[in-house]
Amino acid sequence: MLPTLRDRRARAGAPVPGMSEGALVKVEQLSRDYGSLRAVDKISFEMARGEVLGFLGPNGAGKSTTMQMISGNLAPSAGRILIHGLDILDRPRAAKAHLGYLPEQPPLYRELTVDEYLAFCARLNCIPRNRCRDAVETAKARCGLEAVGRRLIGNLSKGFQQRVGIAQAIIHTPAVIILDEPTVGLDPIQIREIRALIHDLSREHSVILSTHILPEVQAICDRVIIINQGELVLNDTIAGLQRRMEGNNLRVAFRQPPGEAELARLPGVVEVESLEPGRFRIHCGGGGDSTDAIVSASVANGWQLCELMPERLSLEQVFIQITQTEAHADPGEAAA
Repeated sequence: MLPTLRDRRARAGAPVPGMSEGALVKVEQLSRDYGSLRAVDKISFEMARGEVLGFLGPNGAGKSTTMQMISGNLAPSAGRILIHGLDILDRPRAAKAHLGYLPEQPPLYRELTVDEYLAFCARLNCIPRNRCRDAVETAKARCGLEAVGRRLIGNLSKGFQQRVGIAQAIIHTPAVIILDEPTVGLDPIQIREIRALIHDLSREHSVILSTHILPEVQAICDRVIIINQGELVLNDTIAGLQRRMEGNNLRVAFRQPPGEAELARLPGVVEVESLEPGRFRIHCGGGGDSTDAIVSASVANGWQLCELMPERLSLEQVFIQITQTEAHADPGEAAA
């Protein structure tokens, strides 16, 4: 029988609060400096139990630095990280007992078999010897590795190696699993399999998922955080992100088109973007009022409105809008 989270907390000397109390992960004003460069700047967020949190940002935004700090592999310059109520700097061993971590490059020993490697990981995570076999078999079953237990890791496909990496992250049944780019380099079938695995893991663990694959966030995450140039620029649920994607944009076309300046003066119109002769994208601030104003102005001025429809943004467009809008005028050197 595997040790419970309560058992592991008792072994680590940690308090044993009710499992439903408070946030599972709490990051407060987290910063990290590399000399004069601030890679992460006062990031704060919380993570609930059973949540899959998508962690996004352009290259150099500070994602990997943040993930390394949350996992306890890198000390912050300022701020605090609480894992299950435990400060990861004050009580690192007790806090890390609740973490499973898969870095972008899985920490695999290619000369070991899957069984040998997972048994080694079980001992590293202080699982008693008489429970190691059960822990290994359970991790293999959850990650679809039963058929490859005796094979050398170096002889496995990239997809199976990723599964082994995830298995080592969950072998001690941690409360929080951190996955850094878990599907990078995989083919479409392997990506679907890893996504299904992450979805399955979320039933018993909370998952922080760093990825560049935006559809992955929509497919498996409950909430999304976007950081840009070290700063948190979005912290929203997937439902809230969907509302952003619906947007307040209108695509319009006229047979006798007005000038952009005329459209920009209409009530509720924030910005006018010319797409092609006679066709525009109108960014609105007032929804229906802008639509009414466009229709009325077209009739009054003889613009001959022939197309008017709401435009739904893709997640990629939302991501680009947020990161470009929040970008500093002089970003300087990219963060780690």
